[in-house]
Amino acid sequence: MVEVKLHDIGEGMHEGEILHFFVKTGDVVSIDQPLVEVQTDKVTAELPSPVAGKVTDIFVKEGETVTVGTVLLCLESEGGSAVPHTLKSQEPLMEAEADSSPANRQASLTMLTKRVLAAPYTRKVARDHGVDIEQITGTGPAGRITEEDVLRYVKGTGTSIRKEQPVAQAIKKEGSAGQTEEIPFRGRRKQIAKKMTQSLFTIPHVTHFEEVDMTKVLDLKKQLKMLDPANSKGFTVSVASFFIKAIQLALADFPIFNSKLDEEKEVIRLEKQVNIGIATDAEDGLIVPVIKNVERRSIKDINRDMKEKITKAKEGTLTREDLTGGTFTISNVGPLGSMGATPIINAPEVALMAFHKTKKMPVVIQDEIQIRSVMNVSMSFDHRVADGATAVQFTNRFKELIENPSVMVLELI
Repeated sequence: MVEVKLHDIGEGMHEGEILHFFVKTGDVVSIDQPLVEVQTDKVTAELPSPVAGKVTDIFVKEGETVTVGTVLLCLESEGGSAVPHTLKSQEPLMEAEADSSPANRQASLTMLTKRVLAAPYTRKVARDHGVDIEQITGTGPAGRITEEDVLRYVKGTGTSIRKEQPVAQAIKKEGSAGQTEEIPFRGRRKQIAKKMTQSLFTIPHVTHFEEVDMTKVLDLKKQLKMLDPANSKGFTVSVASFFIKAIQLALADFPIFNSKLDEEKEVIRLEKQVNIGIATDAEDGLIVPVIKNVERRSIKDINRDMKEKITKAKEGTLTREDLTGGTFTISNVGPLGSMGATPIINAPEVALMAFHKTKKMPVVIQDEIQIRSVMNVSMSFDHRVADGATAVQFTNRFKELIENPSVMVLELI
């Protein structure tokens, strides 16, 4: 008998929400066949079967949040015999435990690569339409099945959507005061809510605001687009790439903001690597892919990696490696029209900087009025770890680098 448990898939995960079981009691499964889809605060992952056999018991329900070590289901391996099973929820063990049968192997949470390639969200779309995803031909990279592939298949076969409501679809109900709408509070939305609540009510947030003159860095961005000889269309670089490099250089002077507080051990751990998380609005909610080792990378390399990570976030193809190890987070909400905000820190980090809308406005320079491109920034920080004066100095350093990009270039020589 094999007990399939939820285990830690990275960065001290403690629990996960059961989104969907791919099997039911009595089903016969093969090795590596997906059994259950689990949502953590970072990724949606699938738990594959460690053995070929039969599902004898399922101990948790869809929508239930369970802790690491909880037994999710039980399998009888081929050639084995069923034996009485005792649920051992809350155990710290993180592998699939079995009896003395040598056929049993360790089960692990992983994005499977030995079967049809498709993001969890795409699989959900297929399930909602009652479609077997293995019957669909993928047009994405390496044959990956996309949402468009599923919808095209549905249209071609005339398959209609199931009667049950998708997770994110509103459900209308008649009430005494008229119609209301209910949206299921689960999956990524629930994980985001839990993490944000924990951060806000655990960390004493303080937010510092500053104005940054973007004129010179925007001019440099235009010059790069025209001067790159390797590309006939020029080198298009996102302004966010300059932000990331400027933050890394500022962190070199103020490393306290590239740290994590360990209250149990009563230490502030300064991180040597600078790994910048980018808050991204994905299909099923906020997600934070991480650009790693920024201190070793050029602005061009940062720009390339950032674009790849954001694309993967939109497609739902980010891996655990893409989402872990962050030491400082940014949120570029300016393109959405934001003028200001008090962002919530991405714990266990100690600071987050948000960039807001850039607008032209009159500025007095050397007693003359000039029209400049000005952006608001807001930086939330953990007041247990750093004082306000340090936050102001850090933000001023960032401001200096962005307003004088030639200084940033000198820092890179």
